[in-house]
Amino acid sequence: MAMDVAILKDKEFALFQKMIYEIAGIHLAGHKKHLVSGRLGKRLKHFGLDSYSDYYDLIGNNTDNERQVAVDLLTTNETYFFREEKHFEFLKETLLPEWRRGPRRIWSAASSSGEEAFTLAMTLAESSPTQDWEIIGTDLSSRMVEKANKGQYPMERAENIPKYFLNKYCLKGVGAQEGTFLLNKDLRKRTRFFHANLKESLSKFGEFDLIFLRNVLIYFDQETKQYVVNNLVRQLKPGGCFIVGRSESLNGVTDRLSVIIPSVYRKVE
Repeated sequence: MAMDVAILKDKEFALFQKMIYEIAGIHLAGHKKHLVSGRLGKRLKHFGLDSYSDYYDLIGNNTDNERQVAVDLLTTNETYFFREEKHFEFLKETLLPEWRRGPRRIWSAASSSGEEAFTLAMTLAESSPTQDWEIIGTDLSSRMVEKANKGQYPMERAENIPKYFLNKYCLKGVGAQEGTFLLNKDLRKRTRFFHANLKESLSKFGEFDLIFLRNVLIYFDQETKQYVVNNLVRQLKPGGCFIVGRSESLNGVTDRLSVIIPSVYRKVE
């Protein structure tokens, strides 16, 4: 029978650090040890295991399903509607007026539970001169992708959505769905989510006019930043825009993008 509380040893933590780095390029700093212990501890109890080494071995000997569960647990998914609102103002005031003809495609490359992608969808539905557009969201976490595709959120997640948008594009849950809201059918139809590892080939997703990769680069070392950004830029149309978090920079990361304003770049034609 498994112990009530297993202790994550330093050498075991190092195994999971190496695993998530090799899979996704994410560097787990030393202070994340407690987080790893807490999140993976649930899986030890689930399988009745005595140690984190046993769980690591199980991942290696098991199907990819459990490895994906571990990846889901080890990745951070912090997001909310209209996060860093200045980027959506830039989209509305600067980019969208250029989009007189479609089709247009936007990629939320680390979409988490979908709030960023649906913020983009509301912005385009309201302000795009062409209605021939679609948004693709991708994430490393299959759990987040499943959640995003539902397009349904607890009502407290609506805090940053302007009231006008909330009334126009969101449906308030009733009965068994009370306390939640659902993005309307048209936005859900135009906004689709898929599982993807940004370190792997992304050609199947096609080309995009705009790519959002915000607040992700902070988890990568310089080599991984360069690889991931250039991997995504391959899918960006010439003249297309690439947006990172407002505290992030692509200085020294790629020479295929030129800065427009801080955190907003355009692909060199």
